[in-house]
This record gives sequence, C-alpha cells and structure tokens, in this order.
Amino acid sequence: MNRMIQLAGAGAFALALTLGAALAQAAAISGEVKKIDEGAGKITLKHGPAKSLGMEDPMTMVYRVKDPGMLKQVKVGDKVQFEAQEGDGGYTVTAIQKAK
Repeated sequence: MNRMIQLAGAGAFALALTLGAALAQAAAISGEVKKIDEGAGKITLKHGPAKSLGMEDPMTMVYRVKDPGMLKQVKVGDKVQFEAQEGDGGYTVTAIQKAK
C-alpha cells in the first residue's frame, strides 16, 4: 500500500513539473530588440503574438523593464525570448534572454 502511495506521489510530482515547464514556456514571447533606452529603463521590442498579455497580433511596443540590468544583457538586433506582465503603468518585461 505504501509503495502505491509513493508511486502515485512521484507521478503527481512529475506531472506538476511537466505542466509547470509547459506553462512557463507558453508565457515566453519571441521578439527582436529594436531600441534600448537605459536612461529611462525601457526597451522597444518587435514581437509575435503575446497570448500571456492578451495580444493576438504581432506588434512593436515599448516596455519598461523590472530590472535595468536586463538591458545590458541584450543589444539592438538581438532575437530574444521574454516574459512581461501588465501593471498600473503599462507593460513591464520581467525576464529576457537571447534566443537560442
């Protein structure tokens, strides 16, 4: 009986990890850096649909960045994967990395 509970628990844990990874990947948005304004803490990104933000169409937008240090990780022309969230002052990039 304990062995069955252990197996069920392990299976549930593996499923939770898989679903968590899928959700995290689904939230990532593909884009290209068009402009960086370090002084204002903003980045302009041309991107495809951003379903996590309710945007169905590709567009170019200016985003604030959660951490100004993120702007040093990328340069104009880089293809990127990023995550963003909507807040009181507009949209904010919460994570960004160069696309692989």
